[in-house]
Amino acid sequence: MKRQSSVFALVTALSLAGCSTDAVAPIKAPLAPSFAVGAGVASGSYIVLFNGKGIPADFADRVATLGGTVSYSNAKAGFASVGGLSDASAAQLGAIGGVSDVQADDVVSLDSPVAAAQADITDLTNPAIESQANPAGGVRFFFQWNMRLIQADKAWAAGKLGSPDVTVAILDTGIDYDSFDENGLVDLSRSTSFMSTYIRSTPTSAVHPADDTVAKKFFPLRNKITDFNGHGTNVAQQVSSKAFALAGVTSKTTLIGVKVLGSNGVGSFGQILSGVLWAADHGADVANMSLGGGFSKAGNGRLVGAINKVFNYAKQQGMLIVVAAGNDGADLQHNGNTYASFCDASHVVCVSSVGPVTALLNQDQPAFYSNFGRNSISVAAPGGSADLSSGDGSTAHPFPKSPRPWGNDFASWVWGFCPKNQLAGFTAAQIPVLAGCQSGGFLNGFIGTSQASPHVAGLAALLIAEVGKGQPQQIKHLIEASADPIDPAYGKGRINVKNALGL
Repeated sequence: MKRQSSVFALVTALSLAGCSTDAVAPIKAPLAPSFAVGAGVASGSYIVLFNGKGIPADFADRVATLGGTVSYSNAKAGFASVGGLSDASAAQLGAIGGVSDVQADDVVSLDSPVAAAQADITDLTNPAIESQANPAGGVRFFFQWNMRLIQADKAWAAGKLGSPDVTVAILDTGIDYDSFDENGLVDLSRSTSFMSTYIRSTPTSAVHPADDTVAKKFFPLRNKITDFNGHGTNVAQQVSSKAFALAGVTSKTTLIGVKVLGSNGVGSFGQILSGVLWAADHGADVANMSLGGGFSKAGNGRLVGAINKVFNYAKQQGMLIVVAAGNDGADLQHNGNTYASFCDASHVVCVSSVGPVTALLNQDQPAFYSNFGRNSISVAAPGGSADLSSGDGSTAHPFPKSPRPWGNDFASWVWGFCPKNQLAGFTAAQIPVLAGCQSGGFLNGFIGTSQASPHVAGLAALLIAEVGKGQPQQIKHLIEASADPIDPAYGKGRINVKNALGL
């Protein structure tokens, strides 16, 4: 994940009317929404929680009467995401029978520690070639220091390739589901997008068409989980890949795309929590969340409660949640009043990042950007790194270029395909501009805890194929217990696929 500590803008609490008459439910004082985090960017969007009675049958009609719409609801989890409301109308939600809490929504945004790289392999893209049975045979496997570090290749040699009966949900910017390495691995019937609204990263950012609108208008033959950003495709490929070019930790695991971030890498908290519930209800055994943020604990106890309610529901459904630790270089164990979502949530596997700064140095070196914390991080995994301290005179990346194993470059990238529909931006007429990856023969290199997290999700999928479904805490324990010891501030160790499978 790429995460920024100020992802959730803090605002001064707003004062709302103290009373409201509810014409249908018994008259009561409304539960005013919490604005401690604030709805400044995702204005009009709210998270609504319900008590044990579930969601009233007429809730959507009641919201419509207030001028809003229900974006998503889950009666079993007692959760709804609502948009299009004024502050005063949101206050009245608390007066509807069965409502236990109303939270103002806010923004989550990707934040990369190093700009992405690109490699051209158009001369090698023969669709007849695939290495699903032997992932180490991928034409660019020699780039993948990351898979060798965790000894995934030893597991493949022993026939441990994962199972199509195990599903990992990728909560991200979407997936290029018919790329050379992903084609046939993504279950589109269980995939979905929550990006019907374009979410700006700041109140002054330009507004563009939402991803769902772009897909329908400009790419009508594409599924709505089409990745216009690139981040989600890279993350998905680390979990499961047919290994034409690049291996994933597994080669047969089924993926579902749950789009909760848009083309600009931005989404709302309500969209993300909706995505968690969707994945849990659609057969995901693991959910990877290479996203998150931080906000003040003071005044946000109800928000923490909302997160825990959703994550507890996921655990009850038997789904393990793997999250990225974040890219702030922060000590999560001593972060004072900051709530680090989603590492501080219940039941998760929180993943820090390691990676070599040059080819000849320690590949288990903690990445310069990775968050840490002895009791906050579960395990570490390869996310890549770079040496930002010494130089060759370059202002973009001022340090010596590294030789193989990842090519003559300046950093230890984690590679994946550049999605064919990746956007460079929009014209003044709001027409999307493609980034040049239409041929399907280009790779993107990323660095971040975003890339570390899916390695762990892939390992979880392998373990579930071995020991069975519905045991998320046991899978978490097996991942931690089998890790190779490193600096304890970065978790129980760096994951080892060979050890975890008892090979």
